[in-house]
Amino acid sequence: MALHMIKLCVGADTVEDLLEWRRGYMVGQPWVLRTRQTPKRAAEMIDGGSVYRVFKGAILCRQRVLDVTTVGEGPNARCEVTLDEEVVRVVPTPRRAFQGWRYLEPKDAPEDLLKEVFGDIPPDLARQLREVGAW
Repeated sequence: MALHMIKLCVGADTVEDLLEWRRGYMVGQPWVLRTRQTPKRAAEMIDGGSVYRVFKGAILCRQRVLDVTTVGEGPNARCEVTLDEEVVRVVPTPRRAFQGWRYLEPKDAPEDLLKEVFGDIPPDLARQLREVGAW
């Protein structure tokens, strides 16, 4: 069964900011997320898991995990999570701040946002609708 990771998106306020950063700095390279700790359940993450990103208190998107590797040894070891290029928007879901990353069980993961149903609704409006239970 797939296992997901949730991580704060630092330095970007919106999904568009993240995509703009990607276009500006990482052209032609694999999309790699670097962390200090290698997940002990990495095999479950590669088996259909995604990284869900939190922007300003709300989960807004996800990317499928392609690979998880440890680079270096001992105190210099780091983890590299290779992500799919496709960024999938999800139903905006409130989430408190935390440090590092956390596992996210599939039952707790927000659903993908269907563009044909919701169109290009602004993230702030979607979050407000969700908070009042209208969505």
